[in-house]
Amino acid sequence: MRKIIYWVHTSIDGYVAGPGGAFDWASLGPELFGYSEAMNEQVDTLMYGRVVWDMMAAYWPTADADPATTDDHARAFAPFFRETPKVVVSRTLDKAGLGARVIGRNLAEEVEELKRRPGKDILLTGGAEVAASLSELGLLDDYRIVVHPVVLGGGRPLFLEPKDRLEMRLVDSRTFDSQTVLLRYERRA
Repeated sequence: MRKIIYWVHTSIDGYVAGPGGAFDWASLGPELFGYSEAMNEQVDTLMYGRVVWDMMAAYWPTADADPATTDDHARAFAPFFRETPKVVVSRTLDKAGLGARVIGRNLAEEVEELKRRPGKDILLTGGAEVAASLSELGLLDDYRIVVHPVVLGGGRPLFLEPKDRLEMRLVDSRTFDSQTVLLRYERRA
């Protein structure tokens, strides 16, 4: 069965977005970029909540279109984004565009069906609400939390208030570019 990998960036004080939704503080150095690229090889489906989807859909389809683009991440990820099947979790959208499939009306059933399909793993990027819902349903398998060297002082927390305690087991940790730390957890059985 395929796994859902939750890939999320957070501040030292535990926020995935700053006040007003700001996300201008995450830094992707060459080592973290390399890890991100290797992770993309493990997945064949991208999953987003509606808020993150809106941000991704506005930027990534043409992020590499400007010949003057020098951002290695934009040049590498934009084609991957365009070519990879996408799923948007939303109870308010009927269509998402860019060929994305919308799910969310029967979240547990729809995600379980996605996980049963043959293929590589599924990458959920950002989306604290979606992550909280999937965690409560026991459907998130692999938490990859990248901690950035910034204190935001407020904003959207990494973990919304769970109904039950979420027990995890650390399976990996590493430092990238002498500035960010990856904490990789799996749920305890």
